Amino acid sequence: MVDAVAPYHAAFTEAMRATYGRMLAKGRPRITRYRPGASRFSVVDPSGNTIIFIRRDEPEDLDYGGSTELSGLARVLDNARILREFKSDDRAAFRALNSGLRRHGDAASTLDRALALAGLIELSTALEEPERVPDWGARLRRLPLTADERDRVCQAVADPDQLAPWLPDAT
Repeated sequence: MVDAVAPYHAAFTEAMRATYGRMLAKGRPRITRYRPGASRFSVVDPSGNTIIFIRRDEPEDLDYGGSTELSGLARVLDNARILREFKSDDRAAFRALNSGLRRHGDAASTLDRALALAGLIELSTALEEPERVPDWGARLRRLPLTADERDRVCQAVADPDQLAPWLPDAT
């Protein structure tokens, strides 16, 4: 338990990029994503040992099981986050996002569609299956995102540079 997790994540991220040239999200070593405001993240060392950094004042009533108040693609995004960040199951998160986008994409908000597409791009790269990235990237590029929405999409992935070729200019 630590007082603040963000500085630890930043230090591990910097060290990983200095050593490997990028963030590693698959295999060993790896680091889980850290979204602003999150209260925990994990680091897996080359031997497979996992260290979980938890903010000391993490709320006791924090629900890592998914929100029952969400529906449609927003619920799929939350489920994929749990699969990825807490269960370390990129493959299941990928499947959830891919099928969720097909099922709920037409009725979803532009931001939720952009978040799902960004997640699929990131997971395809992490799973070393980049063949569908150009299709998802083209779909992401066509979405009319405001500057705030574009920032939210960048914050949703561990390495926003992966999205640079696909992000539309802000409307």
